[in-house]
Amino acid sequence: MAVVSIINRSQLEDTTRIDAEYYHPEYLSLEKEILRTKSCRLWKYLDGQFITGPFGSEFNVENYLTVSPYRYVRGKDVKEFFLHNEDNVYIPKKDFKRLSKYALKEGDVLISVVGTLGNTVVIDKNVLPAIFSCKSTVFRPKAVNPFYLIAYLNCRFGRKLLERKVRGAVQTGLNIGDLKSMPIFLPNSEIQNELAKIVLKAKKNYDLAKFFYSQAETLLLEELGLKDFKPKYELSYTAKLSDAFGVHRVDAEYFQPAYELVVKRIREYPNGFSKLLKCVGNVKPNYDPTKYHEQVFSYVELADIDSSIGVIHSVKEIKGEEAPSRARRLLKQKDVIVSSVEGSLEKVALINKKHDGSLASTGFFQFRPLDILPEVLLILSKTVVLQSQLKRQCSGTILTAVPKGSLRDIIIPILPPEIQQKIASLIQQSYDARRKAKNLLEIAKILVEIAIEKNEEEALNYLSKSENK
Repeated sequence: MAVVSIINRSQLEDTTRIDAEYYHPEYLSLEKEILRTKSCRLWKYLDGQFITGPFGSEFNVENYLTVSPYRYVRGKDVKEFFLHNEDNVYIPKKDFKRLSKYALKEGDVLISVVGTLGNTVVIDKNVLPAIFSCKSTVFRPKAVNPFYLIAYLNCRFGRKLLERKVRGAVQTGLNIGDLKSMPIFLPNSEIQNELAKIVLKAKKNYDLAKFFYSQAETLLLEELGLKDFKPKYELSYTAKLSDAFGVHRVDAEYFQPAYELVVKRIREYPNGFSKLLKCVGNVKPNYDPTKYHEQVFSYVELADIDSSIGVIHSVKEIKGEEAPSRARRLLKQKDVIVSSVEGSLEKVALINKKHDGSLASTGFFQFRPLDILPEVLLILSKTVVLQSQLKRQCSGTILTAVPKGSLRDIIIPILPPEIQQKIASLIQQSYDARRKAKNLLEIAKILVEIAIEKNEEEALNYLSKSENK
């Protein structure tokens, strides 16, 4: 059914937009609801400063560093509420000084304006010193609590009204003008401060989730004697012709001594080792969702994995008849999915109850634990134990990936039951902390929406009930 929206010419005066999408009834209704409250335009009342990141030749950093005090915050690092802090990149001191006008400050609100639009985070001191990319814009607020502001921008009203401001065809984006004209609901300081407390509490729980996960990983690596193990990649080495014929590989990368050193450590583990496929089932991607035309599935791709602690952070909802040809894996609780694509091998996740029955891309391997705890399999898959072996097996030219047949050559250590239980307990604590963090952020968003749709007193009542649960 067609959706029709009729507006007055006077409504065009404050914008350069005449496209129909901009005046979609849903957007107009949301903006009307905001403007009837204690609201303002971001540029008019909120005393702050907007800064765009460095463009083109001005940036001109030839190589990123893996170790440096000076972080470069990319567009893809800006997630919902908090920065992604895995696989960070850094820049030399001379480039940081040259680009110092783009240096972030504690309390800055960073908004993604290219790529995944509208993600907003608050910069904390642990990120600094850092500069940001042209794919984000900084708002430096002075008259509003920054943690309240990101709660508003991440709630239904903020998300939709940011979505409304998107412009462009081939590459869409937001510009400073779009952001400045955003209508902002501005509640009293009590609401703002309460929301800030919730967001900060969620951040602590996210940090706790990473801490427990790190403890589990450390426990495993210490047990295997691989803590701080960094095999040196040799520039030149030799291999026997008989070995090359035996594995049907003649490429130098396969015979890199660093890979063999990891395998040697596993073989020397006092408790023994086993073939991977004796401990797990390798589930075939033979599910056909197109047979179920109207059924709605959650669909998981590589980009939906939070590799920091091995969880699925987002999914897409698709009907069976719309499922792409690569959506052929039907996930089951306690499965572990592992990327088979070189460059994304760290994309590993443990399937929880929420994602039981979801679809996954054929870009994953799907391991079903048989004689190993799923949490232990997760850690093994994300550490050097499996990562180095998977990387060694990669082959191909245009799309380099791990052939499924090569899994038969991968080995894993046989960990004692008590070690497995300790690892499993730490992973569950990690996931519990993450669940609390997500729940707190949902409470923050709902609180903002109640304050807008009803009133601030109702919002505080909702918060009180949530805290007593």
